[in-house]
Amino acid sequence: MHTRTSETPARRRILETASTLFYAEGVRSVGIDRIIAEARVAKATFYHHFPAKDQLVRAYLEAEYERQRTAVEAVRTAAANARQALFDIFGFLGENGAGPGFRGCPFTNAAAEYPDPAHPVRQTTAEYRRWNHTLFHDILTTIGNPTPHATATMLMMLRDGIVVGSDLDDPDTVRPVIDNTVTRILDQAP
Repeated sequence: MHTRTSETPARRRILETASTLFYAEGVRSVGIDRIIAEARVAKATFYHHFPAKDQLVRAYLEAEYERQRTAVEAVRTAAANARQALFDIFGFLGENGAGPGFRGCPFTNAAAEYPDPAHPVRQTTAEYRRWNHTLFHDILTTIGNPTPHATATMLMMLRDGIVVGSDLDDPDTVRPVIDNTVTRILDQAP
């Protein structure tokens, strides 16, 4: 992840405005002029903080990465044990997906708009996904899962299904299968 530059009120407004618009409407469909107008900053101020739109997109994803990591770690810490932490994390994903204004995973959404895997936006998405996989792997190792890497990969596929299905399907039909699916993945024979 990039080291954050100094956080000024103008930079914060730009990033908050862009984050709201990018998530609601898509990265490519939101222009710089609109962000400048809605953030109420001068064009020079915008370009001082973000010389290119891709840098702003990356800052948006890095902020989201930090927000999600903090939220998931809080869920994990509050769990009674490591196995329950997995159920609680996936329950959190299901609840989040059922929330108002949910439009899928911001990383998946951005990756769809940046198809080149070498692009910095895709690299940020890849870092986020590695963190998720490592999180699952570490929890699985703690609970003694015999195939933590393969099982973590299955959990990543479930995670991806939740963040897409919650946006496309009725969340009330998605949530009931989450615990059942996590149980089946965890209890599978190696």
